[in-house]
Amino acid sequence: MIKQYLGIKERYPDSILFYRMGDFYEMFFEDAQTASRALEITLTSRNKNDEVPVPMCGVPHRAARNYIARLIDQGFKVAICDQVEDPATARGLVKRDVVRVITPGMIIDNELLDAKTNNYLLAVARHGARIGISFLDISTGTFRLAESDDIRTIAEEVRRIDPSEALFPDSVEGDPVLNDLMGALPDKTVTRLAEGVFDFQKGRSRMIAQFNTLNLEGFGCEHLKAGVGAAGALLHYVRETQKQATDHLTHIETYGLDHYLMVDETTCKNLELLVNIQNGSRRGTLLDTLDRTITAMGGRLLKQWIRYPLIEKEEIEARHEAVEEAVSKIHFTREIRDSLKSIHDLERLGSKISMGQSNARDLTALKRSLKQVPVILDTLGGLGSPLFQMQEPMEPLYDLSELIDAAIREDAPPTIHEGGIICDGYSEKLDELIGVSRDGKGWLARLEAAEREETGIQTLKVRFNKVFGYYIEIPKARSSSVPEHYIRKQTLVNAERFITDDLKQFEEKVLNAEEERAKLEHALFEEIRDQAASKNRSIQNVARFMGRLDCLTTFAEIADLNRYHRPRINEEGRLWIREGRHPVIEKMIVGERFVPNTIEMDDKENQVLVITGPNMAGKSTILRQVALMVLMSQMGAFVPALEASLSITDRIFTRIGALDNLSQGQSTFMVEMQETANILNNASRQSLVIMDEIGRGTSTFDGMSIAWAVAEYLHDLRGHGVKTLFATHYHELTELSRTKSRLKNFNIAVKEWNDEIIFLRKLVAGGTNRSYGIQVARLAGVPNEVIQRAKAILLDLETQNRVIEHLTSEQPAGHGPSKGHVQLNLFQDPGKTLIDQLIKLDIAGMTPLEALNRLNELQERAKSG
Repeated sequence: MIKQYLGIKERYPDSILFYRMGDFYEMFFEDAQTASRALEITLTSRNKNDEVPVPMCGVPHRAARNYIARLIDQGFKVAICDQVEDPATARGLVKRDVVRVITPGMIIDNELLDAKTNNYLLAVARHGARIGISFLDISTGTFRLAESDDIRTIAEEVRRIDPSEALFPDSVEGDPVLNDLMGALPDKTVTRLAEGVFDFQKGRSRMIAQFNTLNLEGFGCEHLKAGVGAAGALLHYVRETQKQATDHLTHIETYGLDHYLMVDETTCKNLELLVNIQNGSRRGTLLDTLDRTITAMGGRLLKQWIRYPLIEKEEIEARHEAVEEAVSKIHFTREIRDSLKSIHDLERLGSKISMGQSNARDLTALKRSLKQVPVILDTLGGLGSPLFQMQEPMEPLYDLSELIDAAIREDAPPTIHEGGIICDGYSEKLDELIGVSRDGKGWLARLEAAEREETGIQTLKVRFNKVFGYYIEIPKARSSSVPEHYIRKQTLVNAERFITDDLKQFEEKVLNAEEERAKLEHALFEEIRDQAASKNRSIQNVARFMGRLDCLTTFAEIADLNRYHRPRINEEGRLWIREGRHPVIEKMIVGERFVPNTIEMDDKENQVLVITGPNMAGKSTILRQVALMVLMSQMGAFVPALEASLSITDRIFTRIGALDNLSQGQSTFMVEMQETANILNNASRQSLVIMDEIGRGTSTFDGMSIAWAVAEYLHDLRGHGVKTLFATHYHELTELSRTKSRLKNFNIAVKEWNDEIIFLRKLVAGGTNRSYGIQVARLAGVPNEVIQRAKAILLDLETQNRVIEHLTSEQPAGHGPSKGHVQLNLFQDPGKTLIDQLIKLDIAGMTPLEALNRLNELQERAKSG
C-alpha cells in the first residue's frame, strides 16, 4: 500500500495527497506533518514499532469537504486519490488513482465558494513584445482573453481580475516583464508550468478541440498569439487537474483593455469600491451600498459592472433606459424581484451538472429555477426595454424541468450511490425491485406467523443483523421443539439461532434487490443528468439573463428607495451634478443631515477646481462622490443627485492619502509621487482626476511647490487640460486662477462662533486663506493648555516674531490672545505681512506724525526680517 501511495504521490509533489482507505482519507510522511498542522488534527504514525515509523493523519471521507476547504484557504492544493476499481472484483490491492486535483483556482463545490464572487484562475503568456492574459472561472464557465504590449495596463488588469491562482511559465524569473507581473499578485497561489504549455500553436489546437470549431476567428482571437497561449495553458491545467471533460466551456470572450472605464487598483481602493480601506471589510463600500441583488448570478455580475464600467454611450443609455422603465413601473419590478428569490445559482449548477459533480438535489434546484422562469417572463411582458427581453427559446428547458420533476424525488439524499433518488412510477423495473424490498417486511411477518403455528413455539422470532443476515431465533427452553430442517447458526446463553432454505433464498432475493435497486437508480440518475448537461448552453444563457435582470432591477429598487435620478450623457465634455450626495456616507452618518453639493466642470471655463477648507469640512467627501457618480453612471445605474449631465470618462485617477509601503521600502511621499506620476503620464482629455492634499509627505515649501506645479501641469496637459478636482491646504494655490483661465477656486464653507467653527459642508465659490487647524485640534481632543499655547505662538508668528523666541521663551502655558483671528497662513512670508499691514492703514484718518511713526515701525520690522 505504501508503495502504491508513493508512486502516486511522486506524480503530485506540490499537492497534499488525500489517499482513500475505507471510510477515511489518509495522509502520510511530509503531507501528514503539513496537514496535521494546517488542520489542527492529531498526527500519529503507521508501523509505530518500526525503527522509522511513518507519520500519518486522516479525515473521514464524509467530512472531507470541510477539511479540503481549510487547506485551500491556506493556499494548498489537494489531490483526491480514490479507488478506481470495484473492491469486490479486485485481485490483491485495490487500484487507486487521483481523480481530481483541487487548487485555489479549481473549485467547483458551492460550499467552498463565495456565492457572489467569481473564483478566477489566470494565465499569463508572452509572445515577443505582446503579453497575453486569460482567465477562467470553472464553476461558472466564464472564460475571457486579452492582450497588450503595455506592461502597466496588463498589470492593472491582472489586479482588477484578482485571481485566486495564477499560471506562469517556469522561466518566469528570467523574464523581467513576467516577473514584474507575478509581483503584482503577492498574496496569490502561483503555479509554474513548462514553457511549452504556453505555446501559441498548442494553445490554438486545444481551444479548437474544446470549442469544436475550425479556427478561432469567431471568437476574435485567431491572431492573438500571446492571449491564445495563455488560454491554452488554462485548458491544459484544467484537464490535468479535473481528469474529465469540461463540456461547459463552450466559448471564450475576447475583449479590449480599452473597452471599459479604467479604474486602477489605487483608485479602487481610494474610492472604496469593494473593500473598506480602514478594516478590509465590505461594509462602507460602494458594493455594500448597491448590492441588493437577489441571485448569486446577479451578485457576481454587479461586482463585474463595478470593476468594468462602460464607455460606449449607446450601451450606457440602454441600461439607463431599462432602469428608468423599471423605476416607472416599480410594481412590475417588485413582482419580478420576488420571483427571482426562487432562482438558484444556475451558472454553477449548470457547470456542476456538466462536469458530473452534481447530485439529485442539484437537479431539483435546477427544476425549481426553470419552473419559475415562465412566471418571470410573463411579468416581464409589462416592460418593453430590449434588455428585459430574452431571445433564447425556453421549450427545451421546460421539457427538462418536467423530466426532472417526474424522475427525481424532492427528498432525495445527497449521495447518488445508495438509492432513494428516483420517483415511483418512473421505471417499471425499478418499481419491481422497490416492491421486493418493501414487501420484505410483510413476507417476514407472514413467515414468522407461519413458523410459530407450525412449530407451536409462540416465542419464535424472525430477525436480521449485518453479521448473519436473516435468522430464526428460538429460546433454549424450546430447543427440543425445533424442526429437523432448521440449520443451527449460533448458540447464545438463552437462545439459539437458525436458518432455513426458504429464509436464505428470501435473503438473497432481498439483498440482491437492494443492490440492484441502488445500481439502477444511479444509472437512471446519470441518464437524466446527461440530458441536463446537454442543455447546459441554454441553462447558461438563462443564468446570464437572470443575472442581468437582477442587476437592472436592483438599480431600479435602490433608485426608488434612495431618490437617485437618471444621469444624462452629453458629448460636450460637461460634468454637471445638481445637489449630489455621497451614496455611501449619506447612509452611514448619524446625528446630522447629509449636505448635498452642486458641481459643474467642463473643458472651457471650469476644468480644474481648486478646493480649500479646513480638515473635516468635507473636501474629500465631495471629491469622492463626484468620482463615484461618474462610475455609477457608466455602470448604467442612476446617481444620488437631483439632476446630472455627465460626459463619458475613459479613466478615473485618484491621489488620496497614502500609507508607508514599508514592505517595499517606500515612504508615504514616494507612494504619493508614484501615484502622481502615473496620473501625469497617463491622463487624457476624457479622464477625471481627483487630487487630495498632494505634497504633504515632504517639507512645507517642497510640498507646495510640487502641488503648484502639478496643478499647472494638469491645467495645461497636452494643450487642452483634464478635468481635475484639486483639494489642498496650500492656500497659495488659489493664486493660480489669475494665470490659468480654466482653473476656478472653491472652498468648503464654515461658520465661526465664539472661537468655535461649525462645518456647513457646502461648496462655495472663491478661495480661503484659513485652515482652522487649532479649532480642529480642539475638536480632536488635544489638551486645552496645548491649544492655548498654540494660539500664543500663532499670534506672535502672525506679527512676525521669530519662531525661536517662542520655543525658548518663559511665557507660561495657557497664555493666549483674548480675541481676534489667530489662524496662521502657513506659507505667508514677512514681505506679504508688511504689504497686508500697509493696505490696512487708514491714511485718511491718521495725522502726519502718526503716519511717520507707523512707517518707521514698518521699516524697522522689514530690516529685522
